[in-house]
Amino acid sequence: MPKFVLFDIDQTLIDAKGAGARALASALRELCGDSCTIQGLEMAGKTDLQIVREALYLGGLVSDEGLVLAVSKSYIHHLRREMASCKGHLLPGVKELLPRLREQEGVHLGLLTGNLEEGARLKLGPFGLNEFFPLGAFGGDREDRNELLPVAVERLRAQEGIQIQFQDCVVIGDTPRDVACAKVHGSPCIGVATGRYSLEALRCAGADLAVEDLSSTEEILGWILNKRAVPQ
Repeated sequence: MPKFVLFDIDQTLIDAKGAGARALASALRELCGDSCTIQGLEMAGKTDLQIVREALYLGGLVSDEGLVLAVSKSYIHHLRREMASCKGHLLPGVKELLPRLREQEGVHLGLLTGNLEEGARLKLGPFGLNEFFPLGAFGGDREDRNELLPVAVERLRAQEGIQIQFQDCVVIGDTPRDVACAKVHGSPCIGVATGRYSLEALRCAGADLAVEDLSSTEEILGWILNKRAVPQ
């Protein structure tokens, strides 16, 4: 039975030490002035497009498509600079789990992230992770994270010729929004408490499995290979 295992990035695979937030703050300040800020804005698990629109709204600006695009382009420019000097690191278990998953017959890896695709690649590049993820769904594909899983499934079909059901997807992330974007489609989800949310918070959100981190390689691998959601 084929499996499609989809990973979030920030605080799931890597800790970029705030590079994304600093880059976005710089982009907003550059284009919109000091009145437009991300200070106090809840960002965990949201898509980049959603965060930009919310920041513009809080700054009293109309988030027309031209301005959103301009902020997004500026953000990528600043993120490239931030990642060049980033002191971030891989999170526990990632470098062991990804190769083990990739070598399994019928297992396909992808990204399901709120990051714009170019931003995602910039964040993963310094850690050598892009090679594990030939495709995925990104924050530039849809503003609502709950709409990203169908995008990823369709890309797997279009690019690899593999048709897969939602119940054979496994979403791995560190926030309740990661859990929600899986559960709305009836997909299993692993919640990883390497971000700001506790094991209990992830379980309460509906994670089928909640772990402190990804270091229990064989346990997590076995769970993924044997888990299949019941169609709803």
